[in-house]
Amino acid sequence: MSLVRWEPFGTFDDMFDRLPTLLGRWPRSSLGSAREWSPSVNISETPAEYLIRAELPAVKKEDVRVTFDDGMITISGERKQQEEQKNERMHRVESFYGSFSRSFSVPDAIDVDAIRAESKDGVLTVHVPKTQTEAKQPTQIKVQ
Repeated sequence: MSLVRWEPFGTFDDMFDRLPTLLGRWPRSSLGSAREWSPSVNISETPAEYLIRAELPAVKKEDVRVTFDDGMITISGERKQQEEQKNERMHRVESFYGSFSRSFSVPDAIDVDAIRAESKDGVLTVHVPKTQTEAKQPTQIKVQ
């Protein structure tokens, strides 16, 4: 009797490999398959600014572009696949590689010229400062 290594998620991989193209955009575990991905993003707000944090592990800051156009902030870039070493044989690749783009609408009351982005520990943080707007007082309209 020979021992067989049990892989609990192996049947899930087989199931996704056999599904029709309805789920074709889902990542596949087989080597050499095309994969599409987009980074996870968290958006928060402080009294002074909006913060957009994108998780971009293994993406160099030179490969990331942040743009603002017509009320939308777009984070785009590319995660490049590492070259295989000659003495290394890959058995399974679950990392996503390729181009990505995420766009987010922002409110009108922002300081476009002060938007800045920084990258640290695999997280890109885009700071979108708010503009100081005066609190509008209600105006009473006289009924005639």
